[in-house]
Amino acid sequence: MPQFIALLRGINVGKAKRLPMADLRALLIGLGYEDVSTLLNSGNAVFRAAAGPSPAQHAQAIAAAISAQLGLEVPVVVKSARQLAAVVAENSLAEQASANPSQLLVVFSQDRAVLSGLVDAVEPLIVAPEHLLLGSEAAYLHCARGILASKAGEALLGKGGMAVTSRNWATVLKLQALLV
Repeated sequence: MPQFIALLRGINVGKAKRLPMADLRALLIGLGYEDVSTLLNSGNAVFRAAAGPSPAQHAQAIAAAISAQLGLEVPVVVKSARQLAAVVAENSLAEQASANPSQLLVVFSQDRAVLSGLVDAVEPLIVAPEHLLLGSEAAYLHCARGILASKAGEALLGKGGMAVTSRNWATVLKLQALLV
């Protein structure tokens, strides 16, 4: 059975949209997914699913179940293990962020066109030594002074709206480690 990662946007940040990871695991198991595990408390899950449905179809099913069963409207991005491997392989900014992986933001979307438009919108805000890169499955922003100190980082976190979610590089590598 192929493996996938589910990335939920905007849960467990502040007091809104609280979703315990035990509830997320139970929901995913209830949808028929197997070998479900979660990482951190920010909506990262790894699971196995029967071949057939696309990552986008899994994302829609998970978001619909969260809405129906838990009463939360939560955007979900799902990537296959192969897609996550491409995210890691294509990141030519990883070496620059090796000393501090929290300064490297990885932005995910189900739709590459959304990522491309987001990069186009944010690119004018890039200030050296920042770097922005668009890959086939994600966009990458390295903020050497920190993401919160970067106008590009601030814009990237806000401009995608509900269509994107982001993780720092350390979290992406932890998710990859959960895949076998």
